[in-house]
Amino acid sequence: MTEKILILGPAWVGDMVLAQSLFKTLKTNRPNCTIDVAAPAWTLPLLERMPEVSGKIALPFKHGELAFWQRLAFGKNLKNKGYTQSIVLTNSLKSALLPWAAGIKKRTSFLGEMRYGLVNDIRPLDKTKLKKTVERFVYLGLKKGECLPEKIHNPAMVADKATALNVLGRFSHTPALSNRAKEQKILGLCPGAEYGEAKRWPAEYYAQVANYALDNGWQVMLFGSDKDVPVTSQINQATQNRCLDLGGKTKLGEAIDLMSLCDTVISNDSGLMHVAAALNKNLIAIFGSSDPYHTPPMHPKAMIEYLALECSPCFKRECPLGHLNCLKQIMPATIIKNLNT
Repeated sequence: MTEKILILGPAWVGDMVLAQSLFKTLKTNRPNCTIDVAAPAWTLPLLERMPEVSGKIALPFKHGELAFWQRLAFGKNLKNKGYTQSIVLTNSLKSALLPWAAGIKKRTSFLGEMRYGLVNDIRPLDKTKLKKTVERFVYLGLKKGECLPEKIHNPAMVADKATALNVLGRFSHTPALSNRAKEQKILGLCPGAEYGEAKRWPAEYYAQVANYALDNGWQVMLFGSDKDVPVTSQINQATQNRCLDLGGKTKLGEAIDLMSLCDTVISNDSGLMHVAAALNKNLIAIFGSSDPYHTPPMHPKAMIEYLALECSPCFKRECPLGHLNCLKQIMPATIIKNLNT
């Protein structure tokens, strides 16, 4: 019988990128399996660029809401889809309701929020052995008692360059970027971070790096969501508007395809950092309040800038000490040096 697996995916962009390592592991160990992923609609552009995923199911629930009866009803609608196993990547009780309601016989996950019965293939979560998020995801795709593989597959998303060039047609920089000289490089900057300011390297530092790159023949793209428009605008203004400011102007899928045109990406610890790694870009990742050993970019050549101060990682959205030294003491000159490495 063909295995058909339903995966309840995470809501965060970065975590969904890391989940591709699980999808790759499943396809390696069970090449004939079919993988469907149910997740919030905003993550589907990521799944569309992962060839291991066959079906993408957009969950209609608002972030954080229980929606108990709606989840049960949604799950019942999946009863006849032939799923032989579900793997739940999140630890909340509500995320385990759907596969239970769908009547999937094998429901694999960590115990999470006391999900006895909802999860019937409970895996032990030893955080001393499974230190990284990606390790926890992959572990759930293994047979019970099986050890993690020595080498975990890196995420590797497939972007569409033709689509990227079409998207560029909306912007005045199109001729410069699409007809650039072969030796001219493109630098992508990702100055936002959904979690909070304690993950954001200062905008004025990004602007210094952007000005250096522009003065040395690079072209610069600024990536960000609607929430990042103030910071991408600030950086662009500091470069006399010489960057292509994409802040709030692209959908996630478009941003992924556009990032595939970049030679190097500099990013805070954010979802776009993981996207850049999955696109096999030269990557400089800047960590402040978070832990680069817990959610590192999955790229063998990624450069991680992290000071490991006595007060970090604190995992706070705002600096509890009010100085933000974990980021402010990473100087632009250091990043520029890495840019030239």
